[in-house]
Amino acid sequence: MPKAVQFSIGLDNTAGTLADLCRLLKKNKINIEAISVSDNTDCGWVRVVATPSAKARAVLAKAKYLVAAQLVMTVQADNRPGELERIAARLAKVGVNINYIYGSTSGDRPSTMVLGVSDVEKALEALE
Repeated sequence: MPKAVQFSIGLDNTAGTLADLCRLLKKNKINIEAISVSDNTDCGWVRVVATPSAKARAVLAKAKYLVAAQLVMTVQADNRPGELERIAARLAKVGVNINYIYGSTSGDRPSTMVLGVSDVEKALEALE
């Protein structure tokens, strides 16, 4: 279970702003490994794990995006009932809070989840 850098990016909640962000990353050969978008009436927040992360940070800063970087963890988990409960229980047992999760799965392949947790190092140890 590796650590990753997640960028939280504030975008105007208007048509085309996500496309502009993705175009900038594509132009600079930065891959989106995971993405989550939430919105309200004025602004959208994009959480993105992009690689290479140092290059992504520099490109986003140069383009003057409102960005916050955070260390997160990525977890590969079996796609079956109870798997998230197992992970959450192990983290709870060592006192690690899960602030948010986003991810995806496809059929019977393992799911990939990005977890924002209160203590990444402790969480990684608990899930080893």
